[in-house]
Amino acid sequence: MPEKKKKVFDYNRDRAWAENLYVVTQLGLTMAGCIAFCFFIGLYLDRWLGTKGVFITIFIILGVIGGANVVYRQILEITEQKEDGKTNFNNGID
Repeated sequence: MPEKKKKVFDYNRDRAWAENLYVVTQLGLTMAGCIAFCFFIGLYLDRWLGTKGVFITIFIILGVIGGANVVYRQILEITEQKEDGKTNFNNGID
């Protein structure tokens, strides 16, 4: 029985796939980071002021809105780079 060849990731061949995976991962982590940051601010305020979940709720909503805004701006930046022919993903460092 012949052995199956292992599929090896070839960056040159799978570059578009790898870049898309990078973008989706970056957007997801950005959104999760904004929500988590706002959650902990709300948690701290609730403990400090003695309220029960009011500030957590408010700051989670603010985190979702803020995260969506940041993700939207990142998507616009990426699509503008692709339209200009610049597919260099270097985290904004020129």
